[in-house]
Amino acid sequence: MDMLKFEIGLLTLMCVTFSQMRIHAAGGSEATGTIMSQESGLPSHLDVGCTGVNRVKAHSAFMVYDTREKALTRCYGNSPFYRPLNGVWDFLYFDSDRDIPAGIEKPETDIEWNSIRVPGNWEVQGFGVPIYTNHGYEFKPKNPQPPTLPEANPVGVYRRGFTVPEGWNGRDIFLHLAGAKSGMYVYVNGKPVGYSEDSKNPAEFRINDYLKSGENTLVLKIYRWSTGSYLECQDFFRISGIERDVFLYSLPAAGVRDFRILSNLDDTYRDGIFRLDLDLANTSDSNRELTIGYELIDHAGRTVSKGERNVEIASGAEINDALSFEDNIKGVKAWSSERPDLYRLLITVRDGTDSDIIPFNVGFRRFEIKELAEKSADGRPYTVFMVNGKPVKMKGVNVHEHSEKTGHYVTEDEMRGDIELMKRNNINAVRLSHYPQDRRWYELCDEYGIYVYDEANIESHGMYYNLRKGGTLGNNPDWLAKHLDRTANMYERNKNYPCVAIWSLGNEAGNGYNFYQTYLYIKEREKGGMNRPVCYERAQWEWNSDMYVPQYPDAAWLEEIGRAGSDRPVMPSEYSHAMGNSNGNLALQWKSINRYPNLQGGFIWDWIDQGLSQTDSEGRKFWAYGGDFGKDAPSDGNFNCNGIIAPDRTPHPAMTEVKYAYQNVGFEPVDPVAGKIRVDNRFYFTDLGKYRMVYEIMRDGKIIRKGSQRLDVAPQGSLIFTVPVGGLKRAIDTEYFLNLSVMTIEDEPLIPAGHVIATEQFRLPVEPLARKGHKSKGSVEIEEDATSIRVNSKIARLSFDRSAGCLSSYEAGGIELVKDGFGLRPNFWRAPTDNDYGNGMPARDHVWKLAGMELKAESVAAMRNGDNAEIIVVYALPYGARYEMAYTVYADGVVHVGVDYDPGEKGDSLANLTIPRLGTRMRLPKEMECVTYFGRGPEENYIDRNSGSHVGLYKTSASAMYTKGYVRPQENGHRTDTRWLRLSDGRGRGLEIRADSLVGFNALRNSVEDFDSEEAIGRPYQWNNFTPGEVADHDERKAKDRLRRQTHINDVSPRDFVELCIDMRQQGVAGYDSWGDRPLPEHTIPANRRYKWGFTMIPLKD
Repeated sequence: MDMLKFEIGLLTLMCVTFSQMRIHAAGGSEATGTIMSQESGLPSHLDVGCTGVNRVKAHSAFMVYDTREKALTRCYGNSPFYRPLNGVWDFLYFDSDRDIPAGIEKPETDIEWNSIRVPGNWEVQGFGVPIYTNHGYEFKPKNPQPPTLPEANPVGVYRRGFTVPEGWNGRDIFLHLAGAKSGMYVYVNGKPVGYSEDSKNPAEFRINDYLKSGENTLVLKIYRWSTGSYLECQDFFRISGIERDVFLYSLPAAGVRDFRILSNLDDTYRDGIFRLDLDLANTSDSNRELTIGYELIDHAGRTVSKGERNVEIASGAEINDALSFEDNIKGVKAWSSERPDLYRLLITVRDGTDSDIIPFNVGFRRFEIKELAEKSADGRPYTVFMVNGKPVKMKGVNVHEHSEKTGHYVTEDEMRGDIELMKRNNINAVRLSHYPQDRRWYELCDEYGIYVYDEANIESHGMYYNLRKGGTLGNNPDWLAKHLDRTANMYERNKNYPCVAIWSLGNEAGNGYNFYQTYLYIKEREKGGMNRPVCYERAQWEWNSDMYVPQYPDAAWLEEIGRAGSDRPVMPSEYSHAMGNSNGNLALQWKSINRYPNLQGGFIWDWIDQGLSQTDSEGRKFWAYGGDFGKDAPSDGNFNCNGIIAPDRTPHPAMTEVKYAYQNVGFEPVDPVAGKIRVDNRFYFTDLGKYRMVYEIMRDGKIIRKGSQRLDVAPQGSLIFTVPVGGLKRAIDTEYFLNLSVMTIEDEPLIPAGHVIATEQFRLPVEPLARKGHKSKGSVEIEEDATSIRVNSKIARLSFDRSAGCLSSYEAGGIELVKDGFGLRPNFWRAPTDNDYGNGMPARDHVWKLAGMELKAESVAAMRNGDNAEIIVVYALPYGARYEMAYTVYADGVVHVGVDYDPGEKGDSLANLTIPRLGTRMRLPKEMECVTYFGRGPEENYIDRNSGSHVGLYKTSASAMYTKGYVRPQENGHRTDTRWLRLSDGRGRGLEIRADSLVGFNALRNSVEDFDSEEAIGRPYQWNNFTPGEVADHDERKAKDRLRRQTHINDVSPRDFVELCIDMRQQGVAGYDSWGDRPLPEHTIPANRRYKWGFTMIPLKD
């Protein structure tokens, strides 16, 4: 143990040393203006051992104010010691540093500059090429050789002027760059100031020695790639430049430089344990006597704790933990995601008559990992992560910084909007993937209650995970300094935020020595403090991860590990991959998560599609992704578009399922006949008495009874309540459903009164009476010739094409229901989703696409059956299967369609095949786009993603049923468990479909082929271009049905028809991952089974 303490102490010293490297007289090269590393003599961006030059040590993010009133606003703009530098800067872009003119950093150099907005990546402002790769380094996707960088390394040079406010005389003045990528050199008035390369943490420089009176000139020279880029191989657009705020601020020469807040709870979880440790410095030329005090204020404005002391600090001193205050506070309001109660801390530094005040939000909370008395099936106690004594579930998402217009710069309005969407959809936690984010994100999470899984800016995925030298950088001691530096930068800036609940060492960077050391660093810093768990996905079950945080487990694995128990909490750092039309089985995963204590939630991958807004030559908007920029650039296509919201922050339909799976109120039927329902309060700190529960009894989608009540159910408690379901009468085709919803009574932050937080639906056990067979007056006539069969009555005329076997015309009441002869026909294909491409479906199931496209009837027979006509069409399908469609045509124009899929005598040859969908399709005139249906909705849903989509009576349109938010067009707009649907024009004329049982359907202003990537033959494939050989080998024959094409939303425009697809079933969308996961067996259509189903078509009159 003593050896461990020595090692931790040594590592801490190393980290501070690397973070505080100073520039010396020879540090700047007059010839190149480049700041050189003192130890290697290399330019800093080429030196593996250099993490920064002259950079201020990482510390808590704070601002100082001159009055208490201003400090309480916590708005930087209200401080006289803050000067923002955002806005329009001078800018020049160079494809290589060899092209940079000498002396560009000097104010007197005469150069013509362009302009650029700051913050905002330069590639999204017309300079350079955005590149997206997933695993590989964009500058060397295959066989990287760290620390080697490309000879042609793009550089952006920024310049702007500034003046220092007169009131800052005698104060320390700092330049703060909240985020800039990658290797950044800083110059003030032509003098080299310093260097930084941790692009997702602030870089600060004390610039007093470089300033002059009047106008000053700031120049930043930013290299697109530095040796630090080898640790920034995250799954996002690889773009460059200033990504966050730039500002100046000043501190008193003698005063606080950092602080640590302990705001824990005692063992009763009722009283607060408070400690404030202050680091002081004095850069003035004399000793100073300071009076330092603090005040802790509750939400009502009452001071609950305060203290004050005098301290003398010598000139030139820098003292860590120079001063501490402690207090125990009775009956504190604890902070959690459910109740984010905050206290306001004011730290006051008085030096004579001058006062500087530092505000910070404080939340009392306690994080710990403990064993429960409850035991698993294997007999071991469940080990759980607790917040304030409760084993909370993290209902989380992974969050990248992304804006469709500005790249990696996210405005505060966008941040606030994201958190509002999260809170309204029951999301209570975020994993910051894979780097720390802007300070305002943490402050908003503090304010509104979002748990943060904070992650160091470390991912070296392109080196993969081999422990040998030359493999993962996580086990290469040459890279220890960079790992430590980035970990310390994250920890020191974010240590005081109440929302930070979990520390992460990085992502997909292997494991090994460097991560053992960074783990020990954080554990030592947390000792005696908040003691938050430290996790790392690649550690897996090794000792340097306090929780097991796997990626992409399926529901079966969760069930097994939950049942068996584990030696630590289990919390998937990534799961339910939301690429395109995805997130199948999410509700199934949460059945296990809700059941077992050691399963503590997880983080969906991910929040937002990372598409960049562009317009085509016709002015139509689309979202660009990998491969859309430059020529033959390395690319992983649209794999960066895997969020549950679109790039414009519109939620995808899967958000309905997320909200349902994450809801904090559960319902279970106890005795449906008697209307007894159990309600489970899944909150940990909230009584359900603050909400109202509404019940509705629906008959065929219409409310016949309604009521509401308050449910006083304690956190984690249950209650059985009774809904009056007596007296419901059976009737033909009549179903009864019980709808339950829980909603807010009063406005809450970001959530209005009346907002629904939870829903459930139960089908009541009142079975419908069977409908009698259809009868009509009159009779039909059958006419046949070599090409067609025609069925006529006084009301209707139908025509069947003998060759294809399709219904080519359907006229009733003088209205033609078939557009351009494209009448009812078999359909076995859907436009492949991203998950379909990931699991090989387009190639594997291509035979079913051809079966629907190359229709040829094996036989077409017509016969009379009393007054009706029967048309039997048989289609030959692959492997000897047959598809029969039997039409019964009535004189009033009603048509019943019976469908029979028979795998045939060779059904065994189909044993390993599945059919993407089993159904029919037809096209109607575009005027018939008004849609009414009785089924699951209102949003798009699929058989493995419909738990949150309840059966109801919905009205929409074919245009509105198109899910426009999928960055790459694919299957969309489906509805499941449909009893009936109507398509009509504005006068009510059209077609009704009544299912014999339940069907799924799509009704869109486009064809299946419009969304099928392979059919977009004018678009290139999504080539990887990782090597010169791959660039040279764009073989479209190999790519067919295996690679997606480079398609976008502007490739799809409404057609002059409505295509109606009626399915017995369409397979699920899957979504455990997007690179191999297939729909579960129960969500597929095995090709070796027989299926019979049907529906009735009923013409509608005005």
